[in-house]
This record gives sequence, structure tokens and C-alpha cells, in this order.
Amino acid sequence: MITNLDPESTLFLADTNRIQKRAADANSQVSSGKRVRVASDAPDEIGAILQLRANQQQNAQVQANLALATTDANAADNSLSSAIKLMDTALGLAAQGTAISMDANGRNTLAQQVRAIQQQMVAYSQTTVQGRYIFSGDQEGDPSYQYQTGAAAPVVRLAASASTRQVEDPAGGSFGASKTALEIFDHSDPISGAPSADNVFAALDNLAQALETNNTSGISNSVASLKAASDHLNSMEAFYGNVQTRIQNAGDFASSYDIQLQTELSQKEDADVTSAALELTQANTQLQAAFQMRAQRPHTSLFSYLG
Repeated sequence: MITNLDPESTLFLADTNRIQKRAADANSQVSSGKRVRVASDAPDEIGAILQLRANQQQNAQVQANLALATTDANAADNSLSSAIKLMDTALGLAAQGTAISMDANGRNTLAQQVRAIQQQMVAYSQTTVQGRYIFSGDQEGDPSYQYQTGAAAPVVRLAASASTRQVEDPAGGSFGASKTALEIFDHSDPISGAPSADNVFAALDNLAQALETNNTSGISNSVASLKAASDHLNSMEAFYGNVQTRIQNAGDFASSYDIQLQTELSQKEDADVTSAALELTQANTQLQAAFQMRAQRPHTSLFSYLG
């Protein structure tokens, strides 16, 4: 490239351009608070920065999943707590039904109350969170059970989907955070499908039938299954209590990890604003001095060499 500038002028322009770039970089850091805004600002660090950002996004998704799991676990715990109270009520009705003074009409009235409890248990099996049936396993769009008033077998199983969903633990691994209505309310033998001794629906149905038929021995015999069913509900509530603890611990870890990631990212991306402001001041001072010195430089022309 051909230039009309003398070497001294060329050097002056190169120096001022370099100072102006320093000033522009410093001004950008001061105004944005960032040392690295584009890959060219720190090519050797951009890989680590992108990985930290990816880790932040993943951790944010984990926290969102934990928040949803917390809502589900709390709703499940509330439903089970209420279900346990209903079983206590059913046990009280069974005790009334065995009283010598109770007649067939009285037992029939008690049976209606047990049927109402049975219907409410089905309602608890249909517990929803944000439109999802949390006890329906992987088929959370539909309830697993429904109640048909007046039917000989009023509790109808609609589906029996397993719950395979796992909650990711940011500390490592994952854990199951839900049980199905089949596991909670309709515990059955996995091979024969026969109701287990602690089957909630079956225990209530047996009591209701015994009361409806004025079968005092059947009422007495139902007490054992009612207690077993109540114990089973307590064990299910304990499961969700453990889930709540694990979710809380996982959430605490995720929050701590988020702070760690933000700190590491800040160390790589953020500018030292104080140093950048000082650099900007120095660069502007140097530019001003350079232009002043350039202005004071003697000017010569062809006429200076003519006598």
C-alpha cells in the first residue's frame, strides 16, 4: 500500500489506534460489566464459559423438576393424611356396628356412611395437580379408578399403569417420587391379582357388605383388615415423607450448585470495573497528551527549504 505519510506520522497513527482500542475495550467493560461478551474477547476461555452456561441451564431444569415434584409430593401427603383419618372413622363405624344394641336398620345406616368413605377414597385416588392424576403412574392424563354408586362392586379399576418416572438428584443419581393408586389403595397380589390383606378398597367394601347384610361376625372380622389397610396408608404416607426430605435436600444442593456456577461464570465473564475505569481514564489521558504533542510539532513545507 502506498502512503503519503512519513514514518513518524505512521507511527503516531498506529499508537493512537492502539490507545483508542484500549479505551474502547475499557469503556465496553465499564458500561456492560462484562470482560467477555463475544468469543473473540477470550478465545481460550470460551469453551469453559459455554460449559458453565450449559450446566446452569441443566441445573435450572432440575430445579424446575424438583419444584413440580415437591407440589406432587405435598398433594399426595395431604390426600394420604386425609385418607388415614377416614380409615379411623371406618374403624369407629365398625365398632358401632358390633354393638349389641345396634339393629339391622342402624347397621344399614352405618353401611351408607362406609360407602361414602369408600367413595371419598376413590376421590383421593384421583388427586390431581395441574390437571395431572398424580396416582395414575405414567398415564397421568386419566384416573385409575372411578366410583359407581349403587353397583354391587362400586369401585371400578380403569387402568393400572406403573410409575416409572424418576426425579434427578443434582448431587448424583435419581430417585422414585411417586406411588400409584393400585399400590396405595388397591394393594393386590402381583400374580393372582387378589386383594391383599391391607387393601383399602377391599377392607371398606367388606365392612360395608357386612353392615348391609347385618352380619355381625363379618363386621368383627373386617376390623383386622381395616387396621392393616390403615397401617398400609401410614406406610405410604411415610414414603412421601421420605420423598419430601430427599427433594428438599436435592433442592438445597441445586441452589448451592447454582451459586457455585454463577461464581465461576462471573470470574470468567465479569469485568473488573474499577480496573477498567482506570484503564479508560489512562487511555483518554494518553490520547489527549498525544494529540497535544502532535499539535505542537513544528510544521514544515517545501517553502521552508527555499531561500
